[in-house]
Amino acid sequence: MTPSENDSWWRPMQAAGRCRIEGAAGRSPGGLRPVAVIACIVALAMPIARGDWPQFRGPDGSGHAAADPPVRWSETEGVVWKTPLPGLAWSSPVVCRGGIYLTTAVPDDAGHSLRLLRLDATKGTVDWTKELFRQEGQVPIHKKNSHASPTPVVDGDHLIVHFGPHGTARTTLGGDVVWQRVLDYKPVHGNGGSPALAGDVVVICCDGGDTQFVVGLDRNTGEERWRTPRATSPAKGFSFSTPLVIDVDGRAQAVCPGSDAVFAYDPADGSEIWRVNYPGGYSVTPRPVYGAGLIFVSSGYDRPVLYAIDPRGRGDVTATHVRWKLERGAPHTPSVLVVGDEFYCVADNGIATCLDARSGAEHWVQRLGGNYSASPLHAAGRVYFQEETGETIVVQAGRAFVELARNRVGDGERTYASHALDGDDLLLRSEAALYRIAR
Repeated sequence: MTPSENDSWWRPMQAAGRCRIEGAAGRSPGGLRPVAVIACIVALAMPIARGDWPQFRGPDGSGHAAADPPVRWSETEGVVWKTPLPGLAWSSPVVCRGGIYLTTAVPDDAGHSLRLLRLDATKGTVDWTKELFRQEGQVPIHKKNSHASPTPVVDGDHLIVHFGPHGTARTTLGGDVVWQRVLDYKPVHGNGGSPALAGDVVVICCDGGDTQFVVGLDRNTGEERWRTPRATSPAKGFSFSTPLVIDVDGRAQAVCPGSDAVFAYDPADGSEIWRVNYPGGYSVTPRPVYGAGLIFVSSGYDRPVLYAIDPRGRGDVTATHVRWKLERGAPHTPSVLVVGDEFYCVADNGIATCLDARSGAEHWVQRLGGNYSASPLHAAGRVYFQEETGETIVVQAGRAFVELARNRVGDGERTYASHALDGDDLLLRSEAALYRIAR
């Protein structure tokens, strides 16, 4: 169901997508396969034209791009520019109105400077860098994490920038601070999950080692609209997931995985709509995906299970609304991908899987090689899997495995951040630089 323009929760999503329309070249790439993803609510309200990239995993938050990105590239072929970046971060880039925005954490003697950067999308030059928060002292993180892992969200003429419990801010596109907010919980292994917009509410999962809750902040003021404690008592409470805001039968849901369970909340007031329990799951990182009428959620560590859930239930629907499960080959870290009736995922150890999204029936399983943290991307009938050391494997979307290309940049430097797009050009972040890659 397409949200009405009068729905208050929907209007800022239109604003976030408006940058894409204003920067569009007006061409719809040929060869794009139909994407039956109801979570692609931005696409339902307007065509996803070539243009900007407003949040983690793109306009729909689920890894789809209406673009025709390059298939083959290398360090010396297809690279339009390569810009060194200060500090270290695994947040993905977002793109709006000719600017590329990234966060980073720059170490100094006292701790870390948590910063927002803007690059000129055409030239690749750093226009400015602004410190938003200070992170004092030594804050322990996992060796695969950074102090700036959440991806910003474009909010019309503004950005929502998040550094976990170390600070959340709304800024203008010029980097001027509108408001700042600190959410009090103790992270384990650092920060991770990105914020999500649901109308006038910024939805954030706050799952620490001490307390676990989901909060809705007023996007204009930063004040708390609501705070909902997780209705669980996990042995390990920390998780890092990003909410996904969807429309189910005309009602908005913010789907928020955490330790021991995934919850869907009403983003207007934080009330629980439904939940599915997966006792013992923790450190949940993948963002949910909505496609083929189902929500797909991975249960995290130690042994991940992928759940395909019908989101039309109420209350505890563990026994009634789980349509199928994947218990072998589910990812710990990368989010999954749904293209029409096909489900794709890559496990952290490099095993890629394609299933029927509605039934879970297997189409193919393939060892890609290497290790994976970034989430896959779908564009122009292709799936892009990014390995952790600079290699991207391009596969034809379909029920038979067809590898199209393997592309490498850098000299084995880490690439944990997920791809972004500016028009048809691919943006790839390594630990040291941002690449713009064209056909």
